[in-house]
Amino acid sequence: MGIIGTIVIGFIVGLIARALKPGNDRMGLIMTTLIGIAGAFLARYVGMAMGLYTEGQAAGWIASVIGAMVLLFIYSMVAGRRRH
Repeated sequence: MGIIGTIVIGFIVGLIARALKPGNDRMGLIMTTLIGIAGAFLARYVGMAMGLYTEGQAAGWIASVIGAMVLLFIYSMVAGRRRH
């Protein structure tokens, strides 16, 4: 998959994660895309290293969204501390 495909998938994963995560996340499209890409990479390498799924399975998409949600929680905790 090329860089454009990775960006598009990261954006989609980021949007899904933001829609599923409760609370108000104040971030733009670029940050949403970056968190989606990072969540997808995190889930891909951890899940495949543990032998949970192989490349191309639907579990990879689900794991990518979960990985992005974890990163969103971490981001909101860090960003929340800077605002107060």
